[in-house]
Amino acid sequence: MVWDWGKYLGQEALEQGVDVCVSSWTRMAPNTLPAMAKSAGNYLNSQLIKIEAVKGGFAEGIALDAGGYVSEGSGENLFAVVKGKLVTTPLVSSILPGITRDSVLTLAKKLGIEIQEKALPREMLYLADELFFTGTAAEITPIRSVDRHPVGAGKRGPVTAALQKAFFDVIECRTADEHGWLTFVPALVAAATGGAR
Repeated sequence: MVWDWGKYLGQEALEQGVDVCVSSWTRMAPNTLPAMAKSAGNYLNSQLIKIEAVKGGFAEGIALDAGGYVSEGSGENLFAVVKGKLVTTPLVSSILPGITRDSVLTLAKKLGIEIQEKALPREMLYLADELFFTGTAAEITPIRSVDRHPVGAGKRGPVTAALQKAFFDVIECRTADEHGWLTFVPALVAAATGGAR
């Protein structure tokens, strides 16, 4: 990003995690709207999920898909860690194929973490060892509870921490960008532009 943008779910959320709920609003069914499109119309569903979560005292909501399986957050993809394996919902679960989601999948492979893309029943949200959101704004944000049930130890877990470190090392230029993710924008120099913008 080329502007200052605070942490979407709060700076402390990156370490402490956030409390979320499963929303009563579901993601759109197949053949209703193109869920893979990043379009304004799809965000109405997201807004309803987020409003319900905030009114209930949660930082964020998780939507189920039309079949009752886990889809994603209101504006984030979702990952679970189950017995050391990284599990995420497939595109058929009415998710947006997020850029940060793809980055996490790439980093997990590099770190030797086994990955599974499969349908997740709702109860996996309560049984997972770790959960986290990914997204442009959320980056990699741990989930510490779902519906007031602690996730794992109720704080960021070791797999989430390792992926966060690898992610922030690249995007904050502490390690080389081997994947071509970063595009540097030269700063405007007032002298070169005569102060014009």
